[in-house]
Amino acid sequence: MPFFLRFPVLFYFGGNMQNLADFMNKLAIMLPDMISGFGVTLTIFILTLVFSLPLGLLFAFGRMSKNRLLRTLNKAYISIMRGTPLMLQLVVVYFSPFYVFGIKITNSWRFSAVILAFVLNYAAYFAEIYRSGIESMPVGQYEAAKVLGYTKTQTFMKIILPQVIKRILPPITNEMITLVKDTSLAFVLAQVEMFTAAKQFAAAQSSVMPLMVAGVFYYIFNLVVASGMEYVETKLNYYR
Repeated sequence: MPFFLRFPVLFYFGGNMQNLADFMNKLAIMLPDMISGFGVTLTIFILTLVFSLPLGLLFAFGRMSKNRLLRTLNKAYISIMRGTPLMLQLVVVYFSPFYVFGIKITNSWRFSAVILAFVLNYAAYFAEIYRSGIESMPVGQYEAAKVLGYTKTQTFMKIILPQVIKRILPPITNEMITLVKDTSLAFVLAQVEMFTAAKQFAAAQSSVMPLMVAGVFYYIFNLVVASGMEYVETKLNYYR
């Protein structure tokens, strides 16, 4: 053990080397399952972003549509998804096939239900972030692009969207950090991810230390996400 950690650790265990040895043995047993659970957490995080970011943009377009019905439907969807707990949405998505269509629920559906619920939930949040970024753009930019002969699609893809991305990076980063922590809600459907694994060990060992270890994992994960997004934000500030 590194010298600078030896004294704080010994202080925590009351200077008892036997307690420290027991803790290290439990940690060695616990880590493989914790790492496996972290892999599930990471998968939920990545898949949610991959599907919810583009889906959120579609909902944002619907929310800003000139078609009143489409606009109202998207507004209602966003309101429901943002106004109800993600935990409840997980349960609804998981049991809907059985109660609505009479389809038998299988174990393979559990992980798919987790991803679907997360994607639908976060797409609603991303939709509002996109909308706020798009509507913050000056009307003059659209008019200038039209004078230069750009189509509406070219105007959005080449002029508006790059600026919107720069503006919405901070709130997107906040949602990503929240997503890292929200992955622990997968335990509602008995999906074993990092937090669920930690809870199982905590119950078996009658100790909070597994939960503390999980907290360290979450913190490091969030630190990496925040640092990565800060790097991207710095790179996009090419006029500064």
